[in-house]
Amino acid sequence: MSTTTVTTSPVGTPDRTPARPVRTDAEGRIGLRANLRHIGALARRNALQIKQDPESMFDAVFMPIIFILLFVYVFGGAIAGKGNNDAYVNYVAPGLMAMMGMNIAMAVGVGINDDFKKGVMDRFRTMPIARSSVLIAKIVVEIGRMLIATAILLGMSFLLGLTIHTSVLHLLAAIGLSMVFGASLMWIFILLGLTVKTAQAVQGMAMLVLMPLQFGSSIFAPTTTMPGWLETFTDYNPLSNLADAARNLINGGAVAHSVWMTLGWSLVITVVTAPLAVAKFRKKT
Repeated sequence: MSTTTVTTSPVGTPDRTPARPVRTDAEGRIGLRANLRHIGALARRNALQIKQDPESMFDAVFMPIIFILLFVYVFGGAIAGKGNNDAYVNYVAPGLMAMMGMNIAMAVGVGINDDFKKGVMDRFRTMPIARSSVLIAKIVVEIGRMLIATAILLGMSFLLGLTIHTSVLHLLAAIGLSMVFGASLMWIFILLGLTVKTAQAVQGMAMLVLMPLQFGSSIFAPTTTMPGWLETFTDYNPLSNLADAARNLINGGAVAHSVWMTLGWSLVITVVTAPLAVAKFRKKT
C-alpha cells in the first residue's frame, strides 16, 4: 500500500492547507501480465539468493537421503520383516514424498520471518508491486526445491530397490499431487511466519503440528496395527490420504478416494489460509 500527498492552494499564495494523504492500492492498478512479470522477477531474486547461499539447499538435498536410508535399514526389517527391505522401499518411498513436501513447506515460513527481520520487506514496501506477488514468488521457488528433494528421494529409492508397478505417467501424477499439497501447506507456514515474532518460534510451533501428523499417518507403517482411536485419526489425516494416493499410483490400487481427498484438503487449506496470509502481509508492509 502506498500513499501520495495532494495539496491545493491558489496561485501566488503560500500553501497553508494541511496535506491530505490519498491512498492508492498498488494491486488494483497492476494487471495480470505485470503481476506475472513481478512474480518472475521476485522468483529469480529468490533463486539467486539460493545460488549465493548453497547451504540453504542442504535440507532439500540431504534430508531425502537420510530419511530413506534411515527408515529402510533401521525400521524396514521390523515393519516389513527381515529380508523384505525391497518391499518396504515401495511402501515408504511414496509416503516420504508427502513428508518432504511438509518439511520444505515449513522453510517458507522461516524465510518470510527472516526477511522481515533483515529489512528485505522494507525494500518491497517502496516498490509499486502487488503484495501477493512477493508470497507467490516464494512459493514458486520452494516448489522448485521440493521437486529437487523429491527427485533425490526417488533416485535413492530406485537404488534401494523401488519398482514402479504402474507407469511413468502414474509416477508423475504422484509427484504432481505431492507438489499441489505441498504448495497448499506453504500458505499455512507463511501465515505462521507472519504471525509469530522469531524464526525459532516458527520452527517450534511447526514441529508441534508436524510430528503428530507425520507419525500419526500411514507414511511409515500400515494403520491397521494402531489403536482404534488413532486409526480413525489417520483416516482423516491429509498426510495419510496423500501417502496412500502416491503409494497406489506407484504400486497399483484404488486411487480415486485418496486422490480426491488430497485435492479437497489442498483446496480447503489454500482457500482458507491464502487470503489470511496475504491480508496479514499487507498489514505488516
